Amino acid sequence: MKNTILLLLVSTVCFAQQGTRKLVWEENFNDKELSDKIWNFELGDGCPNCGWGNNERQLYTKENHVMKEGKLVITAKKEADNYTSTRITTKGKKEFKYGYFESRAKLPLGKGIWPAFWMLGSNIDAVGWPKCGEIDILEYVGKERNTVFNSLHTQASHGNTINTKKTEIKGIESGFHVYAVDWTKDHIDFFVDGQLMYRFNPEDKNEATWPFNQPFYFLINMAIGGNFGGPNVDDTIFPQNFEIDYIKVYQ
Repeated sequence: MKNTILLLLVSTVCFAQQGTRKLVWEENFNDKELSDKIWNFELGDGCPNCGWGNNERQLYTKENHVMKEGKLVITAKKEADNYTSTRITTKGKKEFKYGYFESRAKLPLGKGIWPAFWMLGSNIDAVGWPKCGEIDILEYVGKERNTVFNSLHTQASHGNTINTKKTEIKGIESGFHVYAVDWTKDHIDFFVDGQLMYRFNPEDKNEATWPFNQPFYFLINMAIGGNFGGPNVDDTIFPQNFEIDYIKVYQ
């Protein structure tokens, strides 16, 4: 009963943020496998930019995920000398400019894991990163319990995590929570369970500070270690699951 009331309250707050916008796309992960009309797999260790540019330690495969009970479950594993996980994107298939974007997800636990739900500018192949822009709707690192990160990357920040907010939320690892952004031509607001965490609104919006005037695509992954996840990985935690219930886009 308490969970039902909480979900109703969260839905009410989020609906207020959605305003008059309509649901234009949703992924509920109800099929037996991911649709290749929507999702791409990014595989391996990220070479030639090995470690995916962050000195991450995992290899991405197509085998580290399942569709179960209407959820996408990404599993990070320790296998012999390797760590494995899954990373998927909607690049070239589902890209959006402005709107209210949300996902309901359950975090994994343990030192060394680094799950994320995020977006990259569709012009990344032409201009590179960070000039394309990046919106990190959810980042979590197991070395910092009860904490979520909301960040953006631009050319002006040179890829450094300058435009960011770190928020302590007791019990964030327990159960499912709703992570969202409200992205307009003027600002980007970040929410957890309907509560505003951070607003990005640079006064001078130019190519270097505001690449957020073009379509972006989604990414979901669980990295291990790396510059942000930390050099120390607790091998006793594996396997660990990152569960995503849905993604919704309102415009």
